[in-house]
Amino acid sequence: MLQFVWCTLRSQNVKGIKCMSAIDKSLIVPLAKRKYNRMVKYLNQSEAINIDKDLFEKYRFSVDQLMELAGQSCAVAIARSYPLLLEDSSSRVLVCCGPGNNGGDGLVCARHLKLFGYSPEIYYPRRTNNELYQRLLHQCIENGVPILENQCIEKATDSTVLHKYAIVVDALLGFSFRPPVREPFVHIIDMLKSTTSVPICSVDIPSGWDVESGPPKDGGIKPQMLISLTAPKMCASKFNGKFHYLGGRFVPEKLESQYNLNLPKYTNTDFVVRLQ
Repeated sequence: MLQFVWCTLRSQNVKGIKCMSAIDKSLIVPLAKRKYNRMVKYLNQSEAINIDKDLFEKYRFSVDQLMELAGQSCAVAIARSYPLLLEDSSSRVLVCCGPGNNGGDGLVCARHLKLFGYSPEIYYPRRTNNELYQRLLHQCIENGVPILENQCIEKATDSTVLHKYAIVVDALLGFSFRPPVREPFVHIIDMLKSTTSVPICSVDIPSGWDVESGPPKDGGIKPQMLISLTAPKMCASKFNGKFHYLGGRFVPEKLESQYNLNLPKYTNTDFVVRLQ
């Protein structure tokens, strides 16, 4: 069984959150597990789109159903790798949400983090009138999750405004994104690229990365955590951070077989499985 030790970030303290890492990955972490991970299929953009289409049309999942499962998985993965310290139950998390499904996952994640005892705040620079997203935003507000004024981030001259947060969740741009980054996301992504003191947790795709080729020439965002949803995308092979999880335990066996996904098995009732 994989053993863990507790380490702390930023001189033994990350604003009330601990970081979990594995003992000597070359030893106790099973080689078979890493070998298995190499066989997991990494999806290109068209495959990711087609799988979503099949989930909606063939298997009759609704968008909000998958979004709830995906966002909850993200919150579980974050809580697992950055658990709250007992003496500090108010760790602040900035959840940056875009206008699409990735942003919807972020809104769900923020709500569940609040239920887990964190203190999330939402930065939502481009809202949508879509009724689903309006409901998700309303649920966050009713659960006491603050929605930041856009100017709080947009008027910041550098990334120091992020230093008051223990974690930043990047749920801005998903696998349908095609470079380059456009407004109103340029400033926040530049801030995320320049920060080195706050762990970034990217949902499915690090914002600004190409879904297949990975980070842009300037390096792009370097998240400490990546939470792949449904199945990892090709860009995840370029991820060099500490934690890589697979979330969204909803893929039917027939669909997995059809696309030869070879997904790892989830343990017991877990919502996530660690790939790295």
